[in-house]
Amino acid sequence: MLVDDKIFLGLSEKPEYLTLKLANRHGLVTGATGTGKTVSLQVMAEGFSAAGVPVFAADIKGDLSGIAAPGEEKDWVVKRCQDIGFSEWEATRFPTVFWDLFGEAGHPIRATVSEMGPLLLARLMSLNETQEGVLNIAFKLADEEGLLILDLKDLRALLAHVAERADELTVEYGNVSKATIGTIQRQLLVLEQQGAEAFFGEPALKIADLMRTDAKGRGYVNILAADKLMANPRLYATFLLWLLSELFEELPEVGDLDKPKLVFFFDEAHLLFDEAPDALVDKVQQVVRLIRSKGVGVYFVTQNPLDVPDRVSAQLGNRLQHALRAFTPREQKAVRAAAETFRQNPTFDTATAITELAVGEALVSTLEGKGVPSMVERTFIRPPSGKVGPISPAERATLINTSPVAGVYDEAVDRESAYERLKGKAAASGAPAGQGANGQGDGAGAEPASGGIGGMLGGVLGGIGDIFNGPAGPRRSDTLGQAVMKSAARAVASQAGRQITNAILRGVLGGFSKR
Repeated sequence: MLVDDKIFLGLSEKPEYLTLKLANRHGLVTGATGTGKTVSLQVMAEGFSAAGVPVFAADIKGDLSGIAAPGEEKDWVVKRCQDIGFSEWEATRFPTVFWDLFGEAGHPIRATVSEMGPLLLARLMSLNETQEGVLNIAFKLADEEGLLILDLKDLRALLAHVAERADELTVEYGNVSKATIGTIQRQLLVLEQQGAEAFFGEPALKIADLMRTDAKGRGYVNILAADKLMANPRLYATFLLWLLSELFEELPEVGDLDKPKLVFFFDEAHLLFDEAPDALVDKVQQVVRLIRSKGVGVYFVTQNPLDVPDRVSAQLGNRLQHALRAFTPREQKAVRAAAETFRQNPTFDTATAITELAVGEALVSTLEGKGVPSMVERTFIRPPSGKVGPISPAERATLINTSPVAGVYDEAVDRESAYERLKGKAAASGAPAGQGANGQGDGAGAEPASGGIGGMLGGVLGGIGDIFNGPAGPRRSDTLGQAVMKSAARAVASQAGRQITNAILRGVLGGFSKR
């Protein structure tokens, strides 16, 4: 519910609001399992949608999908509305688009290897510094030879090509070991077994498709089905970090607007920071600090406030703290740390209140006036207007089939790229596909890879400059000739683009593999 450009969150001694103009100053929602974090997230997402602000949020358990269906007047909803005097409650469904990296519970999300880039790929595959260096050499070679790397089979073909030329490349770039290449290839196989093959490819996601409004001016709520994705936490965290970096690079500077252009909820935020090197944390802090000027609000959702490093947490101005348990020394430390982040209220002890909060009750402090945090208040969160809990598979299927991006991403595109080019060279030289002129397989040398180039994970590279220039692939509006011309243009510009992009990425998202 909106009141004077504010989102009504609930009631303490007074109504508590989240001011839209200050919503791009980011936020933090914390609390133990079962204390009401998902409901709070849904309340905020509904408020942003009603204000015309698109939302992107991961749905870990499937519960958030209920925002696409009208709410139900259950007993607890009626009682909460009565307790907080919320007579304006009305069952409402909100415009929703479902996404799924695996293309099962939503529209597929794809990115090219070039968009992901060698740094994020190295983090995704847990490569060490030496292996990351060889991967960077492979990307550079692809640029120099005009090879588009659009899916994982392209990347595997490229690595085989690098192995064949290992001696030559060692002279120019330093040691390029066939054994190191074999290790990278095995890590690609692990990614394939985890389902990452479906993510890498074309058509690649257009950021504009996450920033839609419906005919009534309400922002679409983009929900990422993450239940299966959570089986691979590193893929989940790397994908969301990639998406955040794409938003940072693609959106123009707009300063402080009357409302955000997009709000990004990062659920299970601890996965981003687990075992993360200091360089990564520093760059996440930098992106979070700077992306507000692009009109994007980032809200971290996690169980323990200690999950988010202090230098990142310091950037999060709007806070909702649900109950925490404090039985162990670490839990007690978390309670104290959470209490210290609030502007204290003299009427109660914040640390004690955190352990006493009821389900659906939270400590709330939001920015007001000139960005000053409000005094913390014990607040009963209002019930969502959408359904609380998951929608049925049939309802989800209907929404997927009628969404504004239906048919845009559902079918994969596999155009000519590095795999086809290198396969053609191998055929011309008389060597079987997947083998170089020396007759060795993809694994090259003492460590052959599992399987041939064909059928292996799809790889994506096409020039890392595409990370900033937009996805490298034909859209529905591209003719075949236009797609070919775009590929040629990217190939010509790839060398300069690589140099520029490497410099920017290392400044913004560097240090991923230095563990």
